[in-house]
Amino acid sequence: MLMLSCKKATEMVEKKTVTSLSFIEKLKLKMHLSMCDACKAYEKQSKIIDNFLHKNAHSHTEENIPVTANMELQKQILSKL
Repeated sequence: MLMLSCKKATEMVEKKTVTSLSFIEKLKLKMHLSMCDACKAYEKQSKIIDNFLHKNAHSHTEENIPVTANMELQKQILSKL
């Protein structure tokens, strides 16, 4: 019951950015992250992305990015999936 799946652990990583976790959730997540390098890397990447978005959310708007650039970026993202 204390072991989380990676799916649940990543959900909790994201939940932690929006709200606080209960004591039990924190304990389960900490335990999972201590054993799972993939989820630990996910948490690190998630923090980097969140920090970037918070810093840049107010300085950029969609109007500042040309539609052609948006389409090209979309194609590149889809090709990587």
